[in-house]
Amino acid sequence: MPNTVLIGAQWGDEGKGKIIDVLTAQADLVVRYQGGSNAGHTVIVAGRKFVLHLVPSGILHPGKSCVIGNGVVVDPLALLEEIRTLEKDGIVVQGRLSVSDRAHMVLRYHNALDKADEAARDAGKRIGTTGRGIGPAYRDKVCRCGLRMGDLVARDFPERLAANVAAANQALAVLGAPPLDAAELQRTYADAARALTPYIADSVEIVHTADRAGHSILLEGAQGTMLDVDFGTYPFVTSSNPTSGGACTGSGLSPRRIDRVVGVIKCYTTRVGEGPFPTELTDAAGENLRQRGGEFGATTGRPRRCGWFDAVVGRYAQMVNGVDLWAFTKLDVLDTFATIRICTAYECDGKRITTMPASLAAFQRCKPVYEEMPGWRQTTSQVTRYEDLPPQARAYVERLVELIGGKLGVLSVGPGRETTLRLGL
Repeated sequence: MPNTVLIGAQWGDEGKGKIIDVLTAQADLVVRYQGGSNAGHTVIVAGRKFVLHLVPSGILHPGKSCVIGNGVVVDPLALLEEIRTLEKDGIVVQGRLSVSDRAHMVLRYHNALDKADEAARDAGKRIGTTGRGIGPAYRDKVCRCGLRMGDLVARDFPERLAANVAAANQALAVLGAPPLDAAELQRTYADAARALTPYIADSVEIVHTADRAGHSILLEGAQGTMLDVDFGTYPFVTSSNPTSGGACTGSGLSPRRIDRVVGVIKCYTTRVGEGPFPTELTDAAGENLRQRGGEFGATTGRPRRCGWFDAVVGRYAQMVNGVDLWAFTKLDVLDTFATIRICTAYECDGKRITTMPASLAAFQRCKPVYEEMPGWRQTTSQVTRYEDLPPQARAYVERLVELIGGKLGVLSVGPGRETTLRLGL
């Protein structure tokens, strides 16, 4: 398999975990390149459900190697819990998973700051953060006071941790939140350091050694394009770059060594948290999508906001990421609809636009311009060949590809590995 970057093309939750799982069968090394435990990849294997937050989905394939790259912010305690859960389920992790010594850590004071900061915001200005400490950890990284996984096993880690806890407690006091006990945290992370030492490594060397040996590399992002801190619906975004550009800075692999980009996109649109969402449905149709699609956050359990497919978002994701092949997911969720709508443009201040506005205020004023297509009202989840789909279902998928550009590589009609129709991937 060529070196591949896999990205989400909407507001996250597009089904990346399943597509990564499918692609991993062809890959030698799977690298997670950004985000943190605020992400959740759900994979169903032989009827068993696995929800992964930090460990790459490739771990579910025996013999595959996985890396948590330098661009990820790693909660050591969450990582340790995830490793133990996988091992309890019979998945061998040690010897197959490496964590970059350059990856910044999410520590308990980051979680406390995240929750206190969100609570202090006025209701209309809340971001909808998961409270996992991701934003504060990336903030420390940019402010050059963060602690990295390599620091966790350094001799001076207890002193550096105590200094950061003291600074965090000052900020927590301003936000009206209780302080943290530095001595308790020192004990907690000393135990975590002992358990995680075998996993901490120079990920850049690992990635380049694999590439030089001709091994295929799959780079997986979390969240989605519309949550990118630079290209998303700012400020209702995550704190990193889930787009394809983040794959290089988050892994150390040269852009010259990327062969293709695969974009994962739902056959409708969802969003978790706050922020504009032009095609959102707050009626029975939206609830139908939510229930049939199981649209509840893998990390938080929060119900996702659901709406019709937004081709403006899809075209924008195509431009920003350079998507070569599309993996469309959850076509089967639309099986019961007599009529399906597609947003092809926006109406904003009396003008029709087909591009994504940078201004949040302008985006909030955008109204969807729809075209309608007939539904198929047949079960598609048992279909194993694209040609056997109802004609209306094929016409719908082909129209989506026509509207956003690129080529169709995968079509998913259910949650399991076996419900994946591979066309050009």
